[in-house]
Formats: sequence, C-alpha cells, structure tokens
Amino acid sequence: MRPVHAPGVFRAWLAVAAAGAVLAGVSSISLPSPELPRTASARAGFAVPATPDVAVRGLLDRRAAAVRVGDEAAFATTVDPESPPDFQRRQHELFRNLTTIPATEWTYELVGTAGARPPVPAADETWAPRVVLRYALTDVDSVPTQRTLGYVFARRGDSWYLADDAGPGVWRGPWDFGRCHVRRTATGMVIGHDPEPVERVSRLLDAAVADVTEIWGPGWPQSVGVLVPASQEELRSLVGPEFAVDGIAAVAVADRVDTGARRAEGQRVVLNPKAADRLSDVALRVVLRHEITHVAARADTAAEAPMWMLEGFADYVGYRESGVAPKDIAPDLARRIHEAGPPAKLPEDGDFHQAGRRLDLAYQQSWSVVSHLADRLGERRLVDLYRRVAATDSPAEVDGALREATGLTKAQLVADWGAGLRRTFG
Repeated sequence: MRPVHAPGVFRAWLAVAAAGAVLAGVSSISLPSPELPRTASARAGFAVPATPDVAVRGLLDRRAAAVRVGDEAAFATTVDPESPPDFQRRQHELFRNLTTIPATEWTYELVGTAGARPPVPAADETWAPRVVLRYALTDVDSVPTQRTLGYVFARRGDSWYLADDAGPGVWRGPWDFGRCHVRRTATGMVIGHDPEPVERVSRLLDAAVADVTEIWGPGWPQSVGVLVPASQEELRSLVGPEFAVDGIAAVAVADRVDTGARRAEGQRVVLNPKAADRLSDVALRVVLRHEITHVAARADTAAEAPMWMLEGFADYVGYRESGVAPKDIAPDLARRIHEAGPPAKLPEDGDFHQAGRRLDLAYQQSWSVVSHLADRLGERRLVDLYRRVAATDSPAEVDGALREATGLTKAQLVADWGAGLRRTFG
C-alpha cells in the first residue's frame, strides 16, 4: 500500500474448454431439469439417488464442463428452477460474462462433507459445503489458483441444484459484476468492464513489466493480470476487507504465497477506478511499476519483512527514470527536513498503519532510503540486499544484512542517509 506523489499528487498502494481458449457462449435458454445422478446400484437395476456429496460433485463437474465448452443449456441445468427469477437471470448473465475470459483451467471442487443447512423455500434438503473455484488465466497464471465460493445447494425430490451463491465465505470475481472487456498483451491480461481504462492500462502494461524485469531480473513469470473494477463494491470484493478501498489507487494481491517453494498463486494488480481515472500517464506508469514490483518479488518476500524495504523498493522501481523530481516524489519529507532535520531512524512498520501525511511521510522516507542504498550499492547489489532483508522478519538479520552490504551499522547508515537528504532537499 503506498501513497505516491507525482505531478498532481496521487496514491498507489501495495498490500488479488480447450487449453488457452476463451470460454465460449451460446444464446439464452430456459432452465430445464438436469439428468439425475445415480450411484452404482442404479446400474444394477435399483434407482437409488446419489448421496448429497456425490450428487453435488456431479453437479459441479457438469457446471464446470459447461463453462469450459460454452454450453449454456448444460450450465442452466445446474440452477434451481424454483429459485427466485432474479437469481436465475443472474446465473445466465454470469455464464455470458464468463465467455470473454481466457482460461486454461476452470473447475469447481467440493471440499469435505461438512456444511450448514440454510433455509431454501420448499426444498426437501439443503447444504452449504465448502466449494472452491480453481482457475488459471491464460498466459497469466503458471499454476491454477483457487477461491472459496458461497454456494448453497437444494434438493428437490431426487435432484440437487444450485439455489444461491451468496452463502458464507463468498468471493466474487470480475465476471460476477458484469460483462467483461478483456485485452491480452505480450506480458499479461487486463480485465475490466469499461473498454477505455482497460485499453489505456493495456497500452502501458508491457513496458511496465519490462521496466520491473530490468531491475529485478528475469527470475519471475513476467506476466501480470490487471483488474479494473467498475465500482467500490467490486473493488472491495477483489482485494478483501483488509484494505480501505476509498484511499487506494491500486493494490497488488495474491491468493496464497509459499516463500519456501518460491510460489505465489493468483497474483493480481487491482486498480481503483475512482483514483486511476485521475492519474496522468506518468503517474499511472509509476503505479503499475510499483505494484508489478510487488508481483515480481512476492515469492521472495516474507509476510513480516520490514515495510520500509518492501515499499521503498517498489517506489524506487516505480519512479526510476520517470522524470519526476525528488521534491515532487517526497514533498512531506522535504518539508520535514527544512523544519526539523533528517529522520533519526528508519521507518517502522507501525508508521505504515497511520493516516494522512504521517503515512505519506513513511512511504516517502522509505523511497528515499532505498534510493540512497541504490546510489551507494548500485542496482544489482540493491536487489541482492532486498532479497536478504525481505526474506526475514528478524531485526538482527536485517541489521546484519545492511552492515554486510554497506559496511555501516544501522546508526551510521541512518546518518549517511540523512546527509544525503540534506544535499537533495537542502
């Protein structure tokens, strides 16, 4: 999460069928009843209904297959024909929205047999087990990611149907919020609803990925999925409740990270449409480079690594060769130096949980200290230092890495940084 300053001050934040084919679609139809799943006993002449878990797994398999091959009629058979008309309509819209999404994998999986029994009008039985969507965006996700859905199933007679999708643990993707406009580039994919911002971001994406790779190196997938939601509700769904979405311009999110295996799943850069619309092209490039840096470095970054390095490094890459002057990148820091002198310590993690100018100052200080390290070490050694510092949550190991790289104690480094700040902003 990061406040970024450029001409026109703005914010950017950290912290989200056949293989390769677009999910195809067909025309709208009515909702017929599905073929009833049967157990092995049925083949022997005993028409025994499938158990709930077997029936629901079969339903989910048919639903996923319908999405992959573009069969809306088959998709419709999984929907409760006695559910509210608005739910049935939204299910048809969801199917059509998915037809524009390029995906190499799309499956629904039932996880376990536990689950609540929420009420569904006139249903003989209900079940809300844990169901996950496993999917991979074409040329973006090297491995599939998964998200928990809020599915509620209802049995009517011997047949099970999807009766609701707003149960506990609900997650919604861009396709749940309307028809998607998708633009693929050489290094990723941009998904949104309004063509204009999608096309604008897509024109900048390849260069931003190349700029990040120039610093970080080629040891990351070099492909990025960017989401451009159309509303604050959609933004909140995509990034999760931990972010104050009204104050962000962009956020880089991941579904899960395993630094031991150097694996990150479901990484996305999510733009805030309200903020992004106000950004100049220069500012938007900075935001994209900042967030894509987090994507590139995610698999090497521990959850509790020091924020000053994580955000300062992303800002360094974001502003590198942008033409934005230091006084415009860090106006609050410049003011602080003139009024009270240079900082006496590196920014602490708690500083990044403040608000307003105190938060701005933390990010500006982080950018400036990482820029100072780049000047002192060079970019190759700066990246090596980032990998060491970001891999640990131990202050002692961070201090040791800084001393080994710079030849200075932390106190000496802070003093050296402060002298550089006086020269820059004095």
